[in-house]
Amino acid sequence: MTTTTEPTLTTVEQIFHEGRSARAWSTQPVDDALVRRVYDTVRWGPTLMNTSPLRLLLVRSPEARERLVSHMAEGNRERVRSAPLTVVVAADADFHEHLDALVPHVPGARDRFADEATRARIAREQAWLQAGYLVVGLRSEGLDVGPMSGMDAAGIDADLLGGTAWHSLMVLNLGYPAAEEAAFPRAPRLEFDAAAAVA
Repeated sequence: MTTTTEPTLTTVEQIFHEGRSARAWSTQPVDDALVRRVYDTVRWGPTLMNTSPLRLLLVRSPEARERLVSHMAEGNRERVRSAPLTVVVAADADFHEHLDALVPHVPGARDRFADEATRARIAREQAWLQAGYLVVGLRSEGLDVGPMSGMDAAGIDADLLGGTAWHSLMVLNLGYPAAEEAAFPRAPRLEFDAAAAVA
């Protein structure tokens, strides 16, 4: 008989009820090993044909951070400057180059994605899915995660992602909140009956 272990209420509350977007950060750093550990877990989440197009740029150096700041909407610039770690979340339009390794049981998998426009669409769709896994995974480690899309994506792509087939989707600010009052008050969400239907 197979048994399943459900997440504890504490874990669910930490990720969804308690997780917030902070306005101020503690001095506690967010190291690469933590981000790597989260990625090594969430990479197992499903994607179409295991395409796995999510790519991450960890922005640490002051020079890279200021370059990123220059492409952010005015209201997001100070958040990027002050966050302990900022991550550019991107989709790799050349994800098909890895398919021989990712789906060895499907001969010629790479060739199924020869059309560039189709590949770009699938990369975005599946990377967005993986980005959701990533946010949940980071929050499960006790991190505050602040996703932002107020940015010049084309500028980021040309400046920070130049020479790659990566295309930015969002920017995540990561850290530990400085204090409870640093977060905005909890905004309401739609109830199930307003967001779901039965056919």
